[in-house]
Amino acid sequence: MSADPTSFASAAKCVSKHLNLNLYVDFETHVIRGSVEITVEVLENRFSTLTLDTRDVKVVSVSANGQEARFTMGPKHTFKGTPLEITLPFDLSRGQHVIVGVTYETSPGASALQWLSPEQTAGKKHPYLFSQCQAHHCRSMIPCQDSPSIKHTYYAQVSVPKELVAAMSALRDGQEVDPQDSHRTVYRFRQPVPMPSYLMALVVGSLESRKIGPRTTVWSEKEFVDRAAQEFSETERMLQTAEELVGPYVWGQYDILVLPPSFPYGGMENPCLTFATPTLLAGDKSLSNVIAHEISHSWTGNLVTNKTWEHFWLVTHTHAHVHAHTGKSASIRVHARRLNEGHTVYLERMIGRRLEGEAFRQFKALGGWKDLHDSVSTFGAKNPLTNLVPSLQDVDPDEAFSSVPYEKGFALLYHLEELLGGPEVFMGFIKSYIQLFAYGSVTTDQWKDFLFTYFQDKVDVLNKVDWNAWMFTPGMPPVKPQYDTTLADACAALSQRWIQAKEQDLSAFTQADINALSSHQLIDFLSLLLQEVLPVSHVKKMQEVYDFNSCTNSEIRFRWLRLCVRSRWEEAVPLALKMASEQGRMKFTRPLFREVFNFAKYREEAVRVFLAHRATMHPVTSGLVSKDMKVSVDQ
Repeated sequence: MSADPTSFASAAKCVSKHLNLNLYVDFETHVIRGSVEITVEVLENRFSTLTLDTRDVKVVSVSANGQEARFTMGPKHTFKGTPLEITLPFDLSRGQHVIVGVTYETSPGASALQWLSPEQTAGKKHPYLFSQCQAHHCRSMIPCQDSPSIKHTYYAQVSVPKELVAAMSALRDGQEVDPQDSHRTVYRFRQPVPMPSYLMALVVGSLESRKIGPRTTVWSEKEFVDRAAQEFSETERMLQTAEELVGPYVWGQYDILVLPPSFPYGGMENPCLTFATPTLLAGDKSLSNVIAHEISHSWTGNLVTNKTWEHFWLVTHTHAHVHAHTGKSASIRVHARRLNEGHTVYLERMIGRRLEGEAFRQFKALGGWKDLHDSVSTFGAKNPLTNLVPSLQDVDPDEAFSSVPYEKGFALLYHLEELLGGPEVFMGFIKSYIQLFAYGSVTTDQWKDFLFTYFQDKVDVLNKVDWNAWMFTPGMPPVKPQYDTTLADACAALSQRWIQAKEQDLSAFTQADINALSSHQLIDFLSLLLQEVLPVSHVKKMQEVYDFNSCTNSEIRFRWLRLCVRSRWEEAVPLALKMASEQGRMKFTRPLFREVFNFAKYREEAVRVFLAHRATMHPVTSGLVSKDMKVSVDQ
């Protein structure tokens, strides 16, 4: 029985050590035809059967050390997919290795893959393919042991039409004309650092590149590539700062790929190739902290990984993504990734502290606390999904994303920082934790044991922490950290002026109110207003004096449009639906659709716009929005 409730494959019996991939990307049929050779280490004697995870994969043949092997497909599970049961033609003993080969074809509806028509791209001329394997979708692209507890290196050869370019979460290893077809190119990749399956990534498109640092290249369609190079020009500085904090960057290259607008997340920390949404291209580098977050994952998540999706807060990745009212059935991804995300946010903000100052870190932390409060309000204070470490049984990980693992995890680490000697002292612990567990996977208990060992002279302090309330109790944390409010005070003061203003007071507001506020402060100002419901007269006046409708910063625009719809300003409804449908970042798309859907007069319009654009969305996004609005998938 696997210890990972999202995987059929048991890490107790055997572990994958290396994958050798040969992939043929077919844009006409929307499938990948391929083969994978998996080098497996056996962990028990008399080993003769192997189970791999698959989902909607057509298996053609299986071999073991070159000999034909019998296989069967087990019963299909709602979110885990279908187990591939392989009977080896021989027995193996503990410590031995076997190379298992699987020839297969993906489904046109593979959950890891999004096939874009030319119309769905920025360039409008060529099709595009990108993968999103987190949390448990790699099995729909590659038969594998699809669990974060198992890490492997990989080598890949990918055949694509010659007018397109392939990239993967690995180092580039050359290219050549496909010997089988002169109209295609084979790209080669190697990943020498062991990594979990959820970090497998593939993109094929009309890509251009710009080198922006000694180990960083930006990739995108030509429509975005120069803007991206400018926006992310500080990447090397962020990398160097992270190395000063937690040690060497082991992955070699740190490239950034800006995807088409339908990419569902802010960023995805695929090794060697961070995926980023074009909604980060604000023009003033104000949203590049997402890159600092993804860089942080190079240590917390990619190097030290959560053992299962229950421990997500230890290493989790960015993005304050998704809110869902799904009860017990939505906790898997959260547990594993929570452990991940809490540490990643902590490291991200420590990078910000080095680059922007402690006041900036405090300001971002305070904003994160507000996001956490918003998530807890959305889920409900007693919802088990708001636990830092939730239960994972019978849970689809995709349905549990929110800011909880990020911000509740960060709040715990910041609280410990306060108790144990300040940021420099606590960073010493974080660095040692990463060094100890590097290249492996970790549980919350292992993390906590090491914390008590590292701070053995302060065990009395640690014993006073209410661990049960922090880890296993829903709702807000038991302690609110005392964040410095220097940068937040101006936001709070201006928001209070608007909240308390009567109709006759509105003439006192002018553009000068916000001239001294940074983009980050404007985001915070609007977040504070979202905790209230302003009269429609107030948001109309706000547009008149601040002109937020013309703002291109996606974080500001998202909050502004939610505020307008919540205030029942009807003119904002088409703008909100336009933003919800012209990009597919779940952090924006789901709440915007939900906001309009909750405006009873425009409920049908929200559904109509969603159905009209559903085909352009990532399947995970469209599935969750349809649940939010109770739209049948058959509509």
